[in-house]
Parts: sequence; structure tokens; C-alpha cells
Amino acid sequence: MKYQQQEACNILERTPLVLRSLLAGLSNDLIINNEGPDTFSPYDVVGHLIHGEKTDWVVRAKIILEHGVNKPFDPYDRFAQYEESKGKNLDQLLNEFDEIRKENIAWLQSIQLTENDLERKGKHPVLGEVTLRNLLSTWIVHDLTHIAQITRVMSKQYVEEMGPWPQFFRILQF
Repeated sequence: MKYQQQEACNILERTPLVLRSLLAGLSNDLIINNEGPDTFSPYDVVGHLIHGEKTDWVVRAKIILEHGVNKPFDPYDRFAQYEESKGKNLDQLLNEFDEIRKENIAWLQSIQLTENDLERKGKHPVLGEVTLRNLLSTWIVHDLTHIAQITRVMSKQYVEEMGPWPQFFRILQF
């Protein structure tokens, strides 16, 4: 599917609502358990998404638009949320994510990107040259991937209680 600005905003603005609907009011057992070392719990995912809103998508889009490949992106710390989320409960994180995502969507909607803008390039520290179209499309997939991750981690909390049924649920195999 080709990147379309309005469609992108429609998807991205829904993520905070989806996460709040999925996670708010659930027990700590469901929101703090993960799949093992170096994996994220649903709580961690929300913190990770907040960190991305602050340091990744919009920051990198602005770098592409203002500097192109002349200013490489800073490396992304995909574990920064462990420190940044300390002392916050899930509701606080959901509120913070909702607020910063609204700000970032407002910015994205305020700029009038042309096809030429979407083809402008930036310099990723690992991937090399990427286009603004690549970055913005990845933002969407990043959200959807983490929504799937949250549902997978939550599903796995019930696997031992399922008896013989786990074999029929691919989500438990990812």
C-alpha cells in the first residue's frame, strides 16, 4: 500500500485509543509480565511508544525535511522506557502517550507534504539512506506491531490454562 498522509494519521491517532481500551483497568499480572529477558510487557510497550514519540518519528522527519542526509539520525535507545517509566503507573503512561501522540499528529497534519517531500532522504545510523516515506510508513507498522505484541504477551499469560487448545492459536507461536 502506498503511503497516504490522511490514512497514516487515521491509523496513528487510533493507537492511544486502542491501547487504553485494551489495557486500562487490567490487573498488574496482565500488564507487567513479559516473554522473558529483553522482551517487553504491555506496560513496557506503552513506555517504548512514548519514547519513540519524543525521540524518533517526528524528530527524524524534521531532520529529513531540514537537513536531509547531512545530519544523521541519533541512534534509538529501544530500552530507554525502563528508566523513563520508573515511578509511573499505566494510566499515567497512557495519558502521556495520548497527549504526545496528539501533538505529533497535529504537527504531521499541519505540514503539507508533497510527493517530492516524501522522497527526501535522511541518514539512519544502521540502515543508511531512508526516505521520509519509509520513515512515516514504518511509524504505522511500528504501532501495529506493538499492538500485536501486547495481545500476544497477554494471550501467553493464559496458555497453561488452555488445556489442549494452544495448538490452534498461531499468536502463541510468535
